[in-house]
Amino acid sequence: MTDDAPELRASDADRERVAEILRDALAEGRLDMEEFEERLEATYKARTYGELAPITRDLPASGVTAPAVSLRKEPAESGSWAGRIVGGEGSSSWAVAIMSGFQRKGRWTAPKRFNCFAFWGGGEIDLREANFADREVEINCVAIMGGMQVIVPPGVEVVVRGIGIMGGFDHREEGVAAEPGAPRVVLTGFAFWGGVGVERKLTRAERLRLKEERRQEKLDRRSERRELQAARREQRWEDRDRRRHGHDHGRR
Repeated sequence: MTDDAPELRASDADRERVAEILRDALAEGRLDMEEFEERLEATYKARTYGELAPITRDLPASGVTAPAVSLRKEPAESGSWAGRIVGGEGSSSWAVAIMSGFQRKGRWTAPKRFNCFAFWGGGEIDLREANFADREVEINCVAIMGGMQVIVPPGVEVVVRGIGIMGGFDHREEGVAAEPGAPRVVLTGFAFWGGVGVERKLTRAERLRLKEERRQEKLDRRSERRELQAARREQRWEDRDRRRHGHDHGRR
């Protein structure tokens, strides 16, 4: 990218080079998902070099090695889970909804035991971005003519031990293989004319990352098809030239 002629129109290839630098920065942790999304949107909206240049001004170019921060990188134990099992007390240990609702979501620490109660109300306990006070946490749900929803990230083991009377606990996520080092979430409690549901969902940031990966794969396949088509056209021209040359030679 050049600053010498900022008014010149940028090409699709220019925008893709900037997008590649942003993807590398996301993978290396230089950008979080929100910054990546904002800059990627600005990249594909950019029309000139002057609009593209500021997007990556604070990032190393693709293929350029940045100064090392440390000489040795310690591998994370069992993927990313070791950093999320933090010990100590939870940031919230109970929740109540009486003809109302509650939510526990985002960045919070799930305690070893979380108690929640819903009467003619509902609640949501979202563990996708949560830390865990222990490798096994218990969520005790009492739902009377109400409902609760527990959302866990992929990789977490789920065990359901709750009892339902004219209501029930969702057992569909039990038996799913857990990732090494992942915490276990145990659901206990009682549901009367109510229910406690469980589902696995990715975070919005993870969905965006996977969407971007699929988009890049699609672009790569499209580029490969174009290269293949170009090679076939070139081969046809070469074959045509050889036939023409042979025909001319035969006439002579």
